[in-house]
Amino acid sequence: MTGSAGARCAVVVWVLTRVALLLCVTKAITLPGPDVTSDVSAIYHGWSEVLKSGTYPREDVTWQYPPLAALAVLSPGLLPMLDYTSAFFVLACGCDLLVLGLLLYAGRGEGRWQAGTWVWVAGVPLLGTTAYARYDVMVTAVAVAALLAGVRHPRVLGAGAAVGALLKVWPALLLAGTARGRRTRLAWGAAAVTGTVLLAGCVLAAPGALAFLGFQRDRGTEVESLGGLVFHVARQFGWSGRVELHYGSLEFLGPRVELVSTLALGLSVLALGWLVLWRLRAREFTVSTPADAAFAAVLLFTTTSRVISPQYMLWLVGLAAVCLVFRGGRMVLPAVLVLVATAVTQGEFPLGFVHVVSSDATGVTLMFVRNGLLVAATLIACHRLWRRTVPGAGGADASAVGTGRVAEPVGS
Repeated sequence: MTGSAGARCAVVVWVLTRVALLLCVTKAITLPGPDVTSDVSAIYHGWSEVLKSGTYPREDVTWQYPPLAALAVLSPGLLPMLDYTSAFFVLACGCDLLVLGLLLYAGRGEGRWQAGTWVWVAGVPLLGTTAYARYDVMVTAVAVAALLAGVRHPRVLGAGAAVGALLKVWPALLLAGTARGRRTRLAWGAAAVTGTVLLAGCVLAAPGALAFLGFQRDRGTEVESLGGLVFHVARQFGWSGRVELHYGSLEFLGPRVELVSTLALGLSVLALGWLVLWRLRAREFTVSTPADAAFAAVLLFTTTSRVISPQYMLWLVGLAAVCLVFRGGRMVLPAVLVLVATAVTQGEFPLGFVHVVSSDATGVTLMFVRNGLLVAATLIACHRLWRRTVPGAGGADASAVGTGRVAEPVGS
């Protein structure tokens, strides 16, 4: 199949799968499990009314997002002819289409291919209705656009990372893999300026812009997290704790939960330490390094998080898709593992969530498989990133290590 034929086929599959997704989120087709759209119709809509009054939802502990998330929550107002929920789904589909277009365009030319397009086309429906029932598809669109534009324009990468970070924090990790020297100065400088200006504007625009910091800090161990596996197993042996709605998600509450939550934070600190060490040791930066590093970094912090909500998989699918835009990239296996983990995620939420909450055999199996796949993808992605960029690791180009050569265009 030629590149153009493959692209046309991807568009056809995208249309068919997205029509199916829209039928599901609008409930023309009813799926088993909890209603994932209630976050939009109840929570997001409620936040939008609070935001319209001139303040952030600072009294609502479920508001755990950076201040620019207000734009995503208010965005359905751009389509006044539709009700809030329908408008949100249309905009989510529009962002999905934007990512498709960016990947199709980026996949053309020498050294590129359409594998990244197919990762996105397949990955979103593998997650199911959650993909359109959370604003993460909007954040992922910003991240994908920033990474692809950053190949030639590091300032755009920096500005996009800052915007994304003020939408949902994790896009700050897009800056992890910028090449040493001028590109890092341009990208990180643009991020600092853009982030400072936008954050100051949000703080001045409405009270409560920083309330999310306290709410996020107080979260515990969620039932779908890696740490949650400890209590899924412990429940089989009479652990006396319980599962309750806490800070907007179902968490384990009871003996030793605080300890496990602290250990999870410790793992995240270790992940940060590894990322800093890699950054200090890396010398060979190629055109795919920013995407590879962002993918590995987000995998690290997703896997070690106290909370692994289903929509987090959308971040990984988007970053994996960008990695596979570049022919000869090293992230094919981790990307495949993420796609499989995304399919399992739909199996555990919403389809099998009752089993997860009750920690029965089906639920425990689903969580071990999904989180095991994420751990495997994380370890493989980090290993391959290290080997490709660090001198003496077996994969870096020894002739370029000493000079820090960048095999990509350096733009402004």
